Amino acid sequence: MQVIAVIGAGAMGSGVGSRLAACGARVPTYIEGRSEETKARARAAGMEPVGMDAIVTADIVLSIVPPSQAVAVAGQVADAARKSGRPVVFVDCNAISPETMKDVAAVFANSPVEALDGSIIGGPPKPTDASARFYISGDPQNRSAVLGEHGLLVRRIDGPIGAASALKMCYGGINKGLTGLATAMMLAAIRSGADDSLKRELAESLPDLDRKFAHALPDMYPKAYRWVAEMEEIAAFLGDDDPASLIYRGMAGLYKKMADDRDAGGDLAGKLDGLLAK
Repeated sequence: MQVIAVIGAGAMGSGVGSRLAACGARVPTYIEGRSEETKARARAAGMEPVGMDAIVTADIVLSIVPPSQAVAVAGQVADAARKSGRPVVFVDCNAISPETMKDVAAVFANSPVEALDGSIIGGPPKPTDASARFYISGDPQNRSAVLGEHGLLVRRIDGPIGAASALKMCYGGINKGLTGLATAMMLAAIRSGADDSLKRELAESLPDLDRKFAHALPDMYPKAYRWVAEMEEIAAFLGDDDPASLIYRGMAGLYKKMADDRDAGGDLAGKLDGLLAK
C-alpha cells in the first residue's frame, strides 16, 4: 500500500486525505497541537494521526497548511528526515510566492528530502470526486505521478521550482481579488445607500458576476483569516516596484477586517448577506 502523508487537516487537507484513502493509499497525518474538531475531521477522512518521525517514513509528503506556516512545517519535516536518513519526497501545496517556495526548498539542504513545488486550484476533493487540480513543477523525475495513481488530478508544469507557486499567485489574485473587490464595493454601497441600485445593476448588466458573488462572498467569511497571508504573498510576488502590489496589500487588510468581523459576531457579513439576497 502506498503511503502518502498529509500535513494539515483543514477542509482541503482532509478532503485530499479522504480522496487518497478512498483510492487505496494509507494516509498518515501530523496534527499535533490542533483542535479536537480537527483531529475528529482527520479520522473521519480516513487519515491516521502520527508523529513527525512517522510522517517522514511515507513515500511522499504533502504540506497543506496556511501560507504563514509553510516554511516552519518544511523545517519540521527536514529535521525529522535528517534524523531518519530515509529519502522522502515533499510537495509544498500551499498558496505561497515563488520566493517563499525557494525558502521552503532551501530548508531541505543537506537532507534526504526532495522538494517539489505544488499548488492546488479548486475545491476540496471528495472520496468519489477528485475536484481540485494539483499543479506540480520542479519534478523532472515525475515523482508526483503516485498522486495521480491514487485519485488526485495532477497537472505537471514543465518548469522549475517556483512555476506552480507563480500559477497559484496569478489565479488567486484574479479569483480572490474579484471576491475582495466585490466585498469592498458592496460594503461601500451599503454605507452610502446605493446598495439596492448596485444589486439591481449587477443582476442586469453583469449577471454572471452577480451569481458568482452570491456564492463566493458567503463562502469567503470563514476563510478570510487564511486569505490574509495569501494576499500578502501575492503582493510580494508582484514586488514593490509594481504598483499593483498595493492592491493586494489592501486586499490583505480587507480580509483581515472580514476575519475580525466574523470573530465579533458577523455584522458586516450579515449586511452583505442581506444585499446578496435581494
